[in-house]
Amino acid sequence: MAENLDLSSVGGLSSREAAERLKAEGFNELPISARRGNLAILLGLAREPMFLLLIVSGAIYMALGDYREALVLFASVLFIMGIAVFQERKTERALEALRDLSSPRALVIRDGEEKRIAGREVVRDDILILTEGDRVPADAVVLSSNDLQVDESLLTGESVPVRKAAWDGVRKTARPGGDDLPFVYSGTMLVQGRGVARVETTGPRTELGKIGKALESVETEETFLQKKSARLIRNFAVVGLSLCALAVILYGLTRGNWISGFLAGIALAMSLLPEEIPVVLTVFLALGAWRMSQKRVLTRRMPAIETLGSATVLCVDKTGTLTLNRMAVSRIFAAGAFHEVDAAQPLPQEFHELVRFSILASETNPFDPMERAFKELGERYIDEPEKHAQWTLAHEYSLSPELLAMSHVWKQAEAEEHLIAAKGAPEAVAELCRFDQVRSRELFMQVDRMAADGLRVLAVAKAFFRGDSWPASQRDFDFEFLGLIGLSDPVRPAVPGAIQECRRAGVKVVMITGDYASTAEAIARKIGLDPEEGPVTGPEIERLSRAELGRRVQKTTIFARVLPEQKLNLVEAFKAAGEIVAMTGDGVNDAPALKAAHIGIAMGGRGTDVAREAASLVLLDDDFATIVEAIRSGRRIFDNLQKAMGFIFAIHVPIAGMALVPLILDWPLVLSPVHIVFLELIIDPACSIAFEAEPEETDVMARPPRHPNEPLFGTRKILFSLLQGVFVLLAALLVFGIALYRGQAEADARALTFTTLVIGMLALIVANRSWSRTMLETLRTANAPFWWVTAGGLVFLALVLYAPPLSALFHFTAPTAPDLALSLGAGLIGSLGLEGVKKVFFRPSSS
Repeated sequence: MAENLDLSSVGGLSSREAAERLKAEGFNELPISARRGNLAILLGLAREPMFLLLIVSGAIYMALGDYREALVLFASVLFIMGIAVFQERKTERALEALRDLSSPRALVIRDGEEKRIAGREVVRDDILILTEGDRVPADAVVLSSNDLQVDESLLTGESVPVRKAAWDGVRKTARPGGDDLPFVYSGTMLVQGRGVARVETTGPRTELGKIGKALESVETEETFLQKKSARLIRNFAVVGLSLCALAVILYGLTRGNWISGFLAGIALAMSLLPEEIPVVLTVFLALGAWRMSQKRVLTRRMPAIETLGSATVLCVDKTGTLTLNRMAVSRIFAAGAFHEVDAAQPLPQEFHELVRFSILASETNPFDPMERAFKELGERYIDEPEKHAQWTLAHEYSLSPELLAMSHVWKQAEAEEHLIAAKGAPEAVAELCRFDQVRSRELFMQVDRMAADGLRVLAVAKAFFRGDSWPASQRDFDFEFLGLIGLSDPVRPAVPGAIQECRRAGVKVVMITGDYASTAEAIARKIGLDPEEGPVTGPEIERLSRAELGRRVQKTTIFARVLPEQKLNLVEAFKAAGEIVAMTGDGVNDAPALKAAHIGIAMGGRGTDVAREAASLVLLDDDFATIVEAIRSGRRIFDNLQKAMGFIFAIHVPIAGMALVPLILDWPLVLSPVHIVFLELIIDPACSIAFEAEPEETDVMARPPRHPNEPLFGTRKILFSLLQGVFVLLAALLVFGIALYRGQAEADARALTFTTLVIGMLALIVANRSWSRTMLETLRTANAPFWWVTAGGLVFLALVLYAPPLSALFHFTAPTAPDLALSLGAGLIGSLGLEGVKKVFFRPSSS
């Protein structure tokens, strides 16, 4: 087969054929860890302290012959477990959707057209277009190879990439390893060149699939917050069980009823267990990632959501992120003269050679926006015989960090000489043409004129060569300079507003580009990114010491002529200066910087698989404004997580207090396990659903970034929440004391106190929905799950108060209207106390 294949001659599969093969042979994916079955989920939940306590108390009621209360407790266990299973399945669906989005992308030919699809949708006989930086999606035979080199260390352990050759039509499939094999293998990485391949095997039938069984046992690691919360739960469990034992002993010694004391102790232990915390963390992170995916941001690593609110520096590429990446040639320079490209005007003859060689120096079927712009210009102005489609590409010299230029060697049908076309950075092409200082200075005067208008400038040169033994380097040809091409790339419309939003949010935006400093400054002016100091260039970064670079980055917002590997130096410099760094990237060489940054953001559209795998987030639309939306979402998620935690700490104070205080004061007991189960039915959805759905605060992007060392829930916020809980507890104790003082029966007093607790709980939800708005303002803010939780809680309360079977089960008597007014009034007074605490005590920036 030819080293370079004409894609127009490769039809590939049709969409119908691909769908049929996908149905017959399955998705192109390796076995993953099996989903936990419902039984496994239930067994896992049954080991939680709360459920164990419920089961034990139900067994005690059963032993005492109180079958009705025992059955209610067992039913509540099943009901809560059902909610947990539903929530786990919902979380799994969100994560599966994210996994689908994050599967490697593949460029295939379907229906005669290039299409980018999810790697899992690749099927046998698909035609793959392979480019540098991509991960091979399936085992395939190479039909065309253009300097193709592949890192196969994943399969072979070889430390260096191996060359690939085009298939000869005869050779049978071989195991990976060694140079010049005409096969590529699933999971390996393309590190250089370009090629075309036909898929032979997919999924578990690939070389990687044969050794992929170990992946079935891989479990997702818990985040730092989840581990920390698990320790918190264990600590509370120890305290709760210790107090449980103390309560049993106290009740048994003072009242002589050890069985009732045991039930009172269980109720106290249940009231102290904040078992909602791990559920809240799991739900918030999973649904938060899912919500961000709806905004075209894929979360590959959950802890990134925790870090987003702390980002202080946002380092972004110019091309495609700040701009539309829709290049168009707008000005050209040749033979000492400029020409403004106008579609309505013809192109003067003296500029034709420059345009023709810019096309010859590009790929035949270009994917790069600049090369597409050259091709479009040529199609518009140059006759068909002059197009390079009539010639054969014989050799290619790739762009490298040492020389930012690339050259194509072409063979003309009847010519003895080979023609070489080169394009690249003006300084690189000047080096190829061996310019002296005078000519270089003249050239860069023209380059600066174009760059000052925000144009990206490339230079073009030509050379001729006889023979078939190619020099080792493109520097060995005798190049002749042809001219300059200036390309414009419009700024994305939403970028200036997003820059201003970052400025209000205390996030410093830094532009990083390979363009000239003058080009970068022109774009910076358009987007409102005012440089504090002049641009720092890549050569300067190389010369500066680490300490000097650390000082420069604190006052610089533009970095120009930067090589991808220099991004790592910038990340380290910002980190050394104490900044929390978010860094964007799309190329193979961007991966170290993306991995080193606190938040690596890869480009999903134009990015390579290497970059996507190194990043924490993947930007599916490559738009800067979407990054800002991700920061906004990250701050909202963290805010709401803190609100949910505040509610959890607050609500456990009155519940624990009403279980403990009557025991100490020798009052009748208010709460038994069945009462706490009822309260949990309100607490759980409030924490995991109502707070998660809370809209963002109005100042979410008008405050400085959260300090990275700020705990999820610091001492001050804990004290604030405990004080909130104390107000609800005092309201409940006041109602209970008044009822006992008036000589009301235990069932009356218990019903009134329980009603006060429920009203206080709903007030706590409202108070914690926002720490910056009043409760009345919060009630006017849309949050459908909150209203469902509130309505459900009030309906259930009415049923247990006035439905005889339920009121008997809860040991209530139906309260009269004046008694009900007492409970409601106490709850409202408690709410006013909550409002006062929030105004006086809470500070948004406190920890």
